[in-house]
Amino acid sequence: MAEAGSESVSIPRVNLGCQGLQVSKLGFGCMGLTGAYNDPLPEQEAISVIKHAFTQGITFFDTADVYGSNHANELLLAKALKQLPRDKIQLATKFGISKTTFSDRQIKGTPDYVRSCCEASLKRLDVQYIDLYYQHRVDTSVPIEQTMGELKKLVEEGKVKYIGLSEASPDTIRRAHAVHPITAVQLEWSLWTRDIEDEVIPLCRELGIGIVPYSPLGRGFFGGKGVVETVPSVSTLSGHPRYQAENIEKNKRIYEKIESLAQKHQCTTPQLALAWVLQQGNDVVPIPGTTKIKNLDQNIGALLVKLSENDLREISEAVPIDDVAGVRHYDEGHAKFSWKSANTPPNDSKEETWNTNTKMAEVPRVKLGPQGLEVSKIGFGCMGLTGVYNDPVPEEVGISIIKYAFSKGITFFDTADFYGAHANEVLVGKALKELPRDKVQIATKFGIVKMDMASNTVVVNGTPEYVRSCCEGSLQRLGVDYIDLYYQHRVDTTVPIEDTMGELKKLVEEGKVKHIGLSEASPDTIRRAHSVHPITAVQLEWSLWTREIEQDIVPLCRELGIAIVPYSPLGRGFFGGKGVTESIPANSFLAYQPRIRGENLDKNKILYSKLEKLAKKHGCKPSQLALAWILNQGDDIVPIPGTTKTTNLDINISSLEVKLKEDDLKEITDAVPISEVAGDRTTAAFVKCSWKFADTPPKRS
Repeated sequence: MAEAGSESVSIPRVNLGCQGLQVSKLGFGCMGLTGAYNDPLPEQEAISVIKHAFTQGITFFDTADVYGSNHANELLLAKALKQLPRDKIQLATKFGISKTTFSDRQIKGTPDYVRSCCEASLKRLDVQYIDLYYQHRVDTSVPIEQTMGELKKLVEEGKVKYIGLSEASPDTIRRAHAVHPITAVQLEWSLWTRDIEDEVIPLCRELGIGIVPYSPLGRGFFGGKGVVETVPSVSTLSGHPRYQAENIEKNKRIYEKIESLAQKHQCTTPQLALAWVLQQGNDVVPIPGTTKIKNLDQNIGALLVKLSENDLREISEAVPIDDVAGVRHYDEGHAKFSWKSANTPPNDSKEETWNTNTKMAEVPRVKLGPQGLEVSKIGFGCMGLTGVYNDPVPEEVGISIIKYAFSKGITFFDTADFYGAHANEVLVGKALKELPRDKVQIATKFGIVKMDMASNTVVVNGTPEYVRSCCEGSLQRLGVDYIDLYYQHRVDTTVPIEDTMGELKKLVEEGKVKHIGLSEASPDTIRRAHSVHPITAVQLEWSLWTREIEQDIVPLCRELGIAIVPYSPLGRGFFGGKGVTESIPANSFLAYQPRIRGENLDKNKILYSKLEKLAKKHGCKPSQLALAWILNQGDDIVPIPGTTKTTNLDINISSLEVKLKEDDLKEITDAVPISEVAGDRTTAAFVKCSWKFADTPPKRS
């Protein structure tokens, strides 16, 4: 039979969860290298397997403190890591199984045990941080809030980057996620183990949590264990119910069905079984293990097997769960530590698990303009979810971030027809279907037709017929009957603003638009537009290093009762660390921003350092201080920071807790003198259509 090899496979990168962890779509489970289903490999041979996996594009490696005799698996992986670039590896390990005898496990999740395990794993792995740290099994005697509280502290100390759970119940996952975002849940998932599909998978997708299936080949069964090759007597598989005499004979019929389908798809049986798991979603990253490079290459080749929805259904139906002989657990002792039995007692501890910097603030409601629109004091800019400053996030991740923002009290969501060539509105529309429409305020925009890179210009259209066609298109993509706030994205300087506003006013009268806004409009244009129909809000760039609107625009808006919606309130991510504490992707729009390039960036880093120092004084992060500065500019100010990470979203919301006096605001302002900011605020093309150049011709009678 032909099989897909690994030579021609480019293993894609995917986001695991929505906090920023990016991994290879296929991971590698290291457990077997130090013995479990087989004898341990010689050390150098095992290291060569790990290195081969890395050379083929696998960067996500999974281990645990309990794997191998005397923590041998973590020690082995540490030796391999010394021969690989640490910054290119995503390392996952686990704690929680305190007694290592196979037949008599003890689970422990107390805060002191969490910390001691982490410190020991860091030492054995010889690393400064663990990328993804899982609770291996849930301690059902300890409230999950207490376990998570300690894990959260380890994240704040930089010892752990992201937190995961393994074999956790839905209730435990939800409660844990309320303390600190869970990045991934690891569970057994394969063609013959699918009990998580009804409850756990939907919950993870609701919360934006990645799914890491272990044993995706059914503990080797779909790789031929017990069928085309015997199970060694030393293997733990010899005691597994599904491999017992009568059961294995029944299960061989299932193998034969998959083998037949594999021939149809011109791949091997394990490749088809693994491809089935891989194609359950972009949020699914299986971690098959092996001791043989040939099998490793075969697993990678599974990425080449393309399956349609009908194919996936046919494969699923070939393995009816009712026909699988034997339970998935070795014995009753193991079963009691599975996800179905992993609830924890309520948290009666009075100890606060949130520190003052990250405690979730209650997002207040404010009036946006005097026409009756009420929104959350902080909004959410959706633009980045479909790519601009970064790669687009997978659709289900984007939806989960929007839903997460709503669950935290944000109800004001900002998009535009131009973002992602309509993809952003489509994404927001899908998220809206899972939220109460009457509790959400949607703002979208029209007016930017395209960017012409050749002439370095932005093409804008504000004619009445274009206004109407854009509105109809947005309503359809968003799947709504009305738009709460409809902005002209950029002003068409060839069309009298009265003409544009006249059509917008008709859309209000027809009930298709509730409120009208302008973006990057000049004072004259704002005043003339407002005389046709009340303007509810003006959207403009406003941040610590972009304050040019303070002299003309802000006073005018307050004179007319128009609210101000600052976009890029963190200086296009600069005050969140873009270009300073984290690098900028080459394909990011930020790579073209004058202030975040070359010599300008080096100069601007001095300003970041000043803000960082003040943030320490206020007991918060630089991004929180920069956002708090904007939030404290007035009750009529509603910034709309965007992010692709729920961790950053929580940080942004917590900015509402940072209280600043007049003297504080002045001190922060003085720390970022505009005269010392290096570079224009944006690219030349967008400067040309900014508010300073946004007057329109007079209206002819």
